[in-house]
Order: sequence, then structure tokens, then C-alpha cells
Amino acid sequence: MVYFLRLKVVVIGFALISMMFGALAAYASVPSAHILLHLDTDELKSRQAEAARDQIRILLRDAKPRIAYSGLSASGSATQVHIDDPAQVEAAKAALKTLLDPISGKEGAVQEFALDDSEPGLLKFAITDAGAKYRISGALTQSIEVIKSRLHELGISDAAIEPTEDGILVKAPGVADLHGLARILARPGRLSFQLVDTSMPVDDAINSHPPAGSSVLYTPDDPPVPYLVENRVIVSGDHVLDANATNEALAGQPVVAFRLDSRGTERFKWATTQNIGKPFAVILDGKVISAPVIREPIEHGTVQISGNFTAESAKELALLFRTGALPARLTILEEAR
Repeated sequence: MVYFLRLKVVVIGFALISMMFGALAAYASVPSAHILLHLDTDELKSRQAEAARDQIRILLRDAKPRIAYSGLSASGSATQVHIDDPAQVEAAKAALKTLLDPISGKEGAVQEFALDDSEPGLLKFAITDAGAKYRISGALTQSIEVIKSRLHELGISDAAIEPTEDGILVKAPGVADLHGLARILARPGRLSFQLVDTSMPVDDAINSHPPAGSSVLYTPDDPPVPYLVENRVIVSGDHVLDANATNEALAGQPVVAFRLDSRGTERFKWATTQNIGKPFAVILDGKVISAPVIREPIEHGTVQISGNFTAESAKELALLFRTGALPARLTILEEAR
């Protein structure tokens, strides 16, 4: 009888061990939760071309004698400008030489743009393959740093981040809301403060054309509310030092309070001093999230914005302000457990 009892115990023991190893094998066979993000290289090249366009405008404007031009535009991965006076073409090339100067990269000097001047009076600056590769590599590196900061702010310490050829793989085991995490990691987080253009009603701008230097932007509400906003950025998110979600003292509504660096404080003070009584727009990722009226100069560099925030959305905005913007758009390719 004792023999059979011992045999039963041994059999049960083997069964438990088998179950345990079977469970471990099953757990090991399930891939860890991960998010695959894709870097929008086309958008990155477009922004390169737009930056070159803005640089060309400044360089030709500041040239002495001033160089007359027309047709300055950026499309895809190229920028072009027409020099009106054929006698000024060589002077224009000299003024724009900095666009062709090599930039330092990890693998040596890189020429970002190549010049095509085969058509009379027309200068075309196209992004080179090496220049695109340089910018994509830099954008991936910067994006990884932003993602690391966001994961840290969310208290996710065991995530692994790996660059892919044109994106980022984030392994996040144990995360319950994988889609929510992916959404936060992929948000651009581009913050700017811009003045609202009051020179014409926004409906007129929608029905006809906005004034030069202004655009119609919308709130994220349903239905969205339009605003006519000056394109000039007064202060960008690059000047934010810290941000926190809190509650407004009187109404108790969720707000986001943040602190600007010295340069941002100086710019904000100047803008609010010059534009008392006018509204300014707080813009996040191309959407107007708040548009308060300037009541008095803001001199101390501490700003508080309110809107239709919930406690959670205010926390998310504060996180985005603290961790900074992504250098290029990331799209979610895959979420898997």
C-alpha cells in the first residue's frame, strides 16, 4: 500500500513538472508584445526641401545688391527658384553656395543638395541620396531618444528599442494597453504659439483665400472650430523646459502649466506686450487646442493653457511637452502580442 502511495506521489510530481515546463514552453512560444513604427521618409524629405526654400528666401533677400527672383517653391525632395535678371544668376549661385557646402556625417562629409542649372535662370536644388540617408539616420536617432523619454515618463522601464531600416521596433512586455502606448509614442508632439490673424473673418478666409502669411487651422473638436492663424511661430516647443498637468485654481478644470527657457520667455514677453487684446493660438500637431486673448504681458516665462481637457488628456499633453517633438512622422505599422 505504501509502495502504491509513493508511486502515486511520483506520478503526480512528474505530471506537475511536465505541466510547468509545458506552460513555460507555451509562454516562450508567444512573441513578446511589440510595436513597429515606420518613419515617413517622404515627409522628412519634403521638410528638408521646405527648409531649403526658406533658406533660399533669406539668402537672396539679404544679398547685396538684392537679387530679384520669382517662382520659389518646394515640391517633393526638390526646391527651385527663378532668377529674374540673367545678369544676376552667377551672383545668386554665389549667395546660395551654402546649400551645396558639405555637412559632417558619421561616415564623412555629405553633400545634402545638388544643383541643376541646366535651364536658363532656373536653379533647382535636389536632395542627394547621401543627403537623404544622412537626415533619415539622424531622424531615427532623435526619434529613439524621444521614445525613450516618453517610455520613461510613462514608467515603462523594461521596454527594448531597436532601429530598423526605416523605422523603430519597441518591445514592451507586460503593457496592458498596447494600442494606447503606440498612439502616444507615434504622436508628433509639435507645439507652437502663433498669433490669430484678425485682419479678416475666418469664414471669409475659408470661402476665398487666407491673407498672405496666414492659414486656416481647426480645433480637434467635433465639429471642429476654424481659426485664421498667422504662419509665423512666436515660440515653439523647443523652448519648453518643463510641463505638468494641474487644475485651474478657480474653476478646478484640468490645465497644462509649463515653463519656458530664457529665449522663449523673452519672445513670449515681447509678443504678449505688443498684442494685448488680441488672441493667440496654442497649436499642437496642426490643431488649435486653445486660443486665449492676451490680457497682459506674460513676463515670467510660466504659461498655463486651458481647453476642453480631461485629466488624462492634460497629462498626455504635459508628457508630450516635456519629452519634445518627433523630428518626423511615425506611423504604426504593427501592434502584436
